[in-house]
Amino acid sequence: MAIEHRQLGRTDLKVSSCCLGTMTWGQQNTEAEGHAQMDYALERGVDFWDTAEMYSVPPQAETQGSTERIIGTWFAKTGRRQEVVLATKIAGLSKMLWTRDAEVEWTRHTKDQIDEAVEKSLKRLQTDYIDLYQLHWPDRPVSLFGAKMDAKAYEHAYEKFEDILSHLDSHVKAGRIRHIGLSNETPFGVMRFVSEAEKNGLPRMASIQNAYNLVNRTFEDGGLEEVCVREDVGLLAYSPLGQGYLTGKYRNGALPKGSRKQLFDRLQRYESPQALRAIESYLVLADRYGIDPSKLAIKFCDTRPFMASTIIGATTMDQLKICIDAFDMDWTDDLEADVNALHAEQPSPCP
Repeated sequence: MAIEHRQLGRTDLKVSSCCLGTMTWGQQNTEAEGHAQMDYALERGVDFWDTAEMYSVPPQAETQGSTERIIGTWFAKTGRRQEVVLATKIAGLSKMLWTRDAEVEWTRHTKDQIDEAVEKSLKRLQTDYIDLYQLHWPDRPVSLFGAKMDAKAYEHAYEKFEDILSHLDSHVKAGRIRHIGLSNETPFGVMRFVSEAEKNGLPRMASIQNAYNLVNRTFEDGGLEEVCVREDVGLLAYSPLGQGYLTGKYRNGALPKGSRKQLFDRLQRYESPQALRAIESYLVLADRYGIDPSKLAIKFCDTRPFMASTIIGATTMDQLKICIDAFDMDWTDDLEADVNALHAEQPSPCP
């Protein structure tokens, strides 16, 4: 079974149902390893790739932009830019001030910062256009990554939705950006961007890149599914493997050398007692069916009716092959019923 290609939002762009995530390149992966992953992915029909100005991760000044640079050197070496649908992202409201040359108080989605970020990404990527340019997280404070926002944060000023669209529109008209998308966004944000685009004749958001996996189905439960299905905003699911927990590699307290938890210890979202119980239940389910747990988790995402593309990421070629092979797996009615039964018992413990 070949990788499918699906329409992205209301655009004329078709993206592979498997998207190559790249955020480890430049920190956990070398340039040569990144190049090898791109070679292999394209050979397997995975021609939709995602990066960000912030990468590699964890974010730090020393490695910021390294992933885009690795993709850029691959384009320069191979001359295959036209074969790839390329997505990248601009940082939202943050204190990662090392991403900007000008002195700023926050990274924001202002005109000057968008202009600077687009120019820098194009230079690092060694291309003159970006197929999908995404707002990595909002310009305003929102609850993210399982952390609750303080109610006082609503007082924080943010760039108007129509102004952000207007800033992006100048790059669309110049041909530097083909389409635009969101990431880590809320139902409120999606609807405001859609309504302002339609009201003002501005570019329409084609996609939303949010976390989605077996232990985080808040996209379905929190209102985003209805908004995105009715408004044709395709989901690009990131963390389908729950930052590695759904592979089973951390099972029973294991701590593999070179893993993200061993290197960075930033996976607390998946480490509460209820999260660990839920994760174990899906690993047991995979064992019962004789399925690699990585394939179970990825194929679950791929079979959702609202899914435009599922973003995979790997630090080894063996991991990458398993992730791509998951898209060839059959998804049965029994699997669907069993997964949904487990979800009903322990709904989204890792929001």
